[in-house]
Amino acid sequence: MDWLIEIFTEHTFIQTIIVLSLICAAGLLLGNIRIFGVSLGVTFVFFAGIIAGHFGITVNPDMLTLAQNFGLILFIYGLGVQVGPGFFSSFKKGGIRLNLLAVLLLLVGTMTMMAVHWTTKMPVGEVMGLFSGAVTNTPMLGAAQQALLQIHPEDTEGANTMAMACAVGYPFGIIGMILCVVIMRKIFGGKDKASRDTSSDNTFVAEYNVSNPAIFGKTVMEIRKNASCQFVISRIWKDGKVIIPTSETIIEENEHLLVISSKEDVEKVKTLFGYKENVDWNKKDIDWNAIDNQLVSRKILITKPEINGVKLGSLKLRNSYGINITRVNRAGIDLLPNRSLHLQLGDKLTVVGEARAIENVCAILGNQGKELSNPNLFAIFVGIVLGLVVGSIPIMIPGMGMPVKLGIAGGPIIVGLLMGAFGPRMHLSTYMSRSANLMLRQLGLTIYLAGLGLSAGAGFFETVLSAEGARWILISLVLAMVPVLITAFIAAKIFKTRYADNVGMLCGSMANPFALEYADPDGEGDDPAVAYATVYPASIFLRVISAQIVMLILL
Repeated sequence: MDWLIEIFTEHTFIQTIIVLSLICAAGLLLGNIRIFGVSLGVTFVFFAGIIAGHFGITVNPDMLTLAQNFGLILFIYGLGVQVGPGFFSSFKKGGIRLNLLAVLLLLVGTMTMMAVHWTTKMPVGEVMGLFSGAVTNTPMLGAAQQALLQIHPEDTEGANTMAMACAVGYPFGIIGMILCVVIMRKIFGGKDKASRDTSSDNTFVAEYNVSNPAIFGKTVMEIRKNASCQFVISRIWKDGKVIIPTSETIIEENEHLLVISSKEDVEKVKTLFGYKENVDWNKKDIDWNAIDNQLVSRKILITKPEINGVKLGSLKLRNSYGINITRVNRAGIDLLPNRSLHLQLGDKLTVVGEARAIENVCAILGNQGKELSNPNLFAIFVGIVLGLVVGSIPIMIPGMGMPVKLGIAGGPIIVGLLMGAFGPRMHLSTYMSRSANLMLRQLGLTIYLAGLGLSAGAGFFETVLSAEGARWILISLVLAMVPVLITAFIAAKIFKTRYADNVGMLCGSMANPFALEYADPDGEGDDPAVAYATVYPASIFLRVISAQIVMLILL
């Protein structure tokens, strides 16, 4: 039996894997317990790790650091790849407003921290350490320590106390943010559900009776060149028949057109073509194949690797096969097709045409779902390498004694965004099914929380249960929750920000991706993750700079 005892006690890689796996299993099992209808889910893994560390279970510290950081990298990179395809279009629509709200959260949080310092007379180093932990931002802690040592080079004890306060505040920062997300979901989540269900589709279908003399007798190509908006003419009722238009099709007076455009361009399209028929073509139960017995509508999945990154116009599908592509669905977001759109593996094209022509298009694009079941592991590991390199780049900011680095959280998420959005243009397949991406993220998150809890467990309860520790915990929860709830209320009530965007923005501003798992427990959409990625990079920089400024003011 000695060999069995050695497996669990000797600091080997086998012991590290076994201990972390047991912590993960126990935490996930306990995470199913609901208290007042709320379950902590995967976060219970963190508490399981703390309990294990409290009872003296230890592993090789280097192996623990490796497992913990690699888990965080997997989670962050998977998050970036998932939201990458829709990130830049989302940033154009509401990114500026979300970043301004992130700045508001930073200001409210900083004022709350300074108010705590003035009212409790707590040393500024302790308060800043608790604040850094409450917002789960270790680069901010490093900047604050550097500022302290620049002003008082001999105060190494103060810098160490700041780090200890951050270690206590960090887990309660995670817990506080999760509680905020749960509260927000109870208050705003239900009201926002209807808008969330349709937020991914920005396209609008309408029927128009051509009554604008300026376009009589002109071809579709001529009309599109002079138009101030993008649109796709799906069908034309011409001479009693329904046809698929080509670029050379001539538009005549009183013909009926079925046009797809973005929702914000509906009035421009109406001005261009004329009278808009009062028929709702956006209902989900429309049988598109019943419009004409010669034409069918079908969704085709791009699964052929050679199509990845190719421009839609270069395929010449409309002229070669007499079909029309009316929508491109990418990562759950409907896009208007155009000639310059780079296609990606996993894109789902809505194609209208004759049945035989559509079968030919299927052969070109693939439409074999099983081909996408295996993720491209090469792209994953290349992205991780690039993410760590980017995260390690020193960035000098005037007035700061040490360079800022994005770190193992900032670098991988930025590279993941770029890989997800632009990887196909370099003919690099970054496609992962939603289930595969979720598996990658959940695995990384679980391992990270197990390692974090285990490393914090030794001496954790002794510190927490002391009078000073109890005060630190209370202040950490105040610094984590009060600014978030204030900003959440302002964003929802004054700026009318949707729940999904609101909670994603708050998680990104607090550098807390774990709370995203509670924003949408049913996994119905990526909107919170997109908002998170929109504000995260700027928030990292602003947190670091604000820490320097606050230390200069208060010291």
